[in-house]
Amino acid sequence: MSSASSSSLPSPTFRSTLANAARFWEPRRILYNSFLTTVVAVWLVATWPHFRPALTWTSLLPMSVLALLANVCYCAAYLVDVPLQHSSLRSPTLLRWSVWIVGTLFALLVENYWIADEIYPDVR
Repeated sequence: MSSASSSSLPSPTFRSTLANAARFWEPRRILYNSFLTTVVAVWLVATWPHFRPALTWTSLLPMSVLALLANVCYCAAYLVDVPLQHSSLRSPTLLRWSVWIVGTLFALLVENYWIADEIYPDVR
């Protein structure tokens, strides 16, 4: 009887699945961006005299594009989360947190590499 009742449950719609994913991921985007901003601030403070010439109005556009790309990469979590909700896992919360932590650490690693290897050597 329980297998018949469980198979009669309607599967969630794509819209409700996406809304559920957004309820988890979007509040954490603020923390993600705060971590990335903190890394930039630490680099600027730690190496201030060296980076001062790089902070111009013309560098504002490339920095904004990099920030936008970091947020586009954050959206990749939805590619994992939406199928996860349709899987047989009862509670995807642990996996969601794991994806968030690993993704954020990877973003911090890429950011540090980009600053150290691509931006820092070019500033004169």
